[in-house]
Amino acid sequence: MADRLPTIVGFAGALTVLAGLVWFVGVDDFLDSIAKADLSILAIVVCIALLWLMLWGMALKTVLDSLGAPVPAHVAILVFAAAVFSNNITPFGQAGGEPVSALLISEAADTEYETGLAAIASVDTLHFVPSIGFAIVGFTFVAAGAVQLGRNLLFAAAAIATLAVALPVGAYLGWRYRYELEAAVVRALTPVVQTVGRIIPRWTPPSASAIENGIEGFFTSIDRIAADRRSLLTATAFSALGWLMLGTALWLSLYALGHAVPFSAVMLAIPVSMVAGVMPLPGGSGAIETVLITLLVPTTGIPSAVVLSAVLLYRGATYWLPVLIGGGVASALGTDRARNGR
Repeated sequence: MADRLPTIVGFAGALTVLAGLVWFVGVDDFLDSIAKADLSILAIVVCIALLWLMLWGMALKTVLDSLGAPVPAHVAILVFAAAVFSNNITPFGQAGGEPVSALLISEAADTEYETGLAAIASVDTLHFVPSIGFAIVGFTFVAAGAVQLGRNLLFAAAAIATLAVALPVGAYLGWRYRYELEAAVVRALTPVVQTVGRIIPRWTPPSASAIENGIEGFFTSIDRIAADRRSLLTATAFSALGWLMLGTALWLSLYALGHAVPFSAVMLAIPVSMVAGVMPLPGGSGAIETVLITLLVPTTGIPSAVVLSAVLLYRGATYWLPVLIGGGVASALGTDRARNGR
């Protein structure tokens, strides 16, 4: 129960935020709006969400192939869904879910944990590259049609600029000083792991050399991925197509409620909203919806109740669908791990 407490508290916080959004836009207006949704279009939204999962799953497969841990395409897609599941139920989103995702990947690919961690970390990093491009293009078109840049658009511009600068700078510094970073992580992690080992009964903590070998294996895997330019380009292409599917799913969610909006508006809002995934809520739930509404209302001119309805429909397909699929996959992998005694 103690292990589940952070998740329970996180979901309670997310539901509180969502309930606050519904109250803010008006419960009656929200219910009237969502009741008008075209179910046939919503069925297409679900199909688009599945296509997004497949494309990003193929990005993971491409990276695993580059690491010498190939898996069939359907396995990569299902494992990616399980990784999304772990991110969506863990506070702080990807930051909190990546260690679990790495374990799921290592189980499915029958490879070392460090390789799984390098794979999911590389894929998540690759996703930022096309997202920044889409956000910049989207902002350019939205700003060109705006009479003036309001606070929400200025917030979007600041978020895009921060990502555009922080990502390449962080990647360069991490690569330039990777050996120093490896040594620093070993120094910081060794006493922590050994202290935990003294507290937890019947668990022998790894030695300093074992920790160093594991971290070195992680950085070696990152080096292999970075050196394979063809795989990087292929994985980035899958990622870019996935972002387009996410934009299409949100656009169709608005269209299902009777509103056709500029595609640039959704392609601006979605990448910027993903920044909210670092909030201490499961998968950024609640925070992501808030950012989407904050950006879509002024850029589309649609009433906030309609935008909230569309956003919740969109998130139902792109958040809860992977939770359902990925939860089953994660459970199956966990059962297999227990059966094998690992």
